Amino acid sequence: MNADEQTRAVVAEGYGGVDVLREVTVPVPEPGPGQVRIRVEAATVNPVDLATRSGALVEAGLMAARARTGLGWDVAGVVDRIGAGVRAFETGQRVIGLRDLLDVSLGAYAGHLVLDAGAVAPAPPGVDAVAAATLPLNGLTALQALDLLGLAAGDTLLVTGAAGAVGGFAVELAARRGLRVVAQAGAADEEFVRGAGAEWTVDRAAEDLAAEVRRLVPGGVDAALDAAGSGVRAHAAVRTGGAHVTVVGGAVPLPLRGIRVHRQWISADGAALAELAALKLTLRVADVLPLERAAEAHRRVAEGGLRGRLVLVPSPGAA
Repeated sequence: MNADEQTRAVVAEGYGGVDVLREVTVPVPEPGPGQVRIRVEAATVNPVDLATRSGALVEAGLMAARARTGLGWDVAGVVDRIGAGVRAFETGQRVIGLRDLLDVSLGAYAGHLVLDAGAVAPAPPGVDAVAAATLPLNGLTALQALDLLGLAAGDTLLVTGAAGAVGGFAVELAARRGLRVVAQAGAADEEFVRGAGAEWTVDRAAEDLAAEVRRLVPGGVDAALDAAGSGVRAHAAVRTGGAHVTVVGGAVPLPLRGIRVHRQWISADGAALAELAALKLTLRVADVLPLERAAEAHRRVAEGGLRGRLVLVPSPGAA
């Protein structure tokens, strides 16, 4: 590929509604030392993309304002160029990766993406790019949150938002660690969360989450993984001296009753991502859209009610 070749991308020019999304032509990025370039086959649309586009992350002080902001954290594709010093990957290899830098001009909504090699892992074997692209951000968030809790087999865990992307992975990973899971989900999602490994379920419409959990687990659960922003409602379901981790924005509960409180901020980790890819987790795709319909994807995510992620795919010949 020549240095002057171009690729198509969708970016935010300014901040606001979906009208700030623009399809642009940009130079194909070149990998530096320790980096790989991925020819993008699929990029997942996540709520953080909407928060980036709206300017909410700028307002929260999590990133600097810029005229053009790249979107898209999750990527699946093929390595097509390798930077100096990279030994773990080769051109033509199918990979997945995570962009965890907020303040960039080009994200995964593009024909090509450059990532540090340490943020990339071999793609799950036998899984197509669209499904594989749903794993990095949400799978790593669930894994890293569970690691913060430090639970042992037999311990009890409440997962709020258990039918969502992060919550679903959290239930599945927790069950595989031998944890006993209470899953908060809607009645229509009970079959899914039980299939993922939940021992008990609590309807998300329940007025008193803590009371319902403590009815199932007297004394309270050993820990809560809050993927729904339940805050103090989930915190109250935890036993004295337990642990609580939240993976969404907003206020973190105070460490009442000696409960260890954490907020999980995602970080790219290629080694952990490789472990996740080998586990054959349940990968859920709500729909697939061409890259140029990113605005439609953002509107649908904002409307809610999706089970699985929307995935964007670059049009053939877009690069």
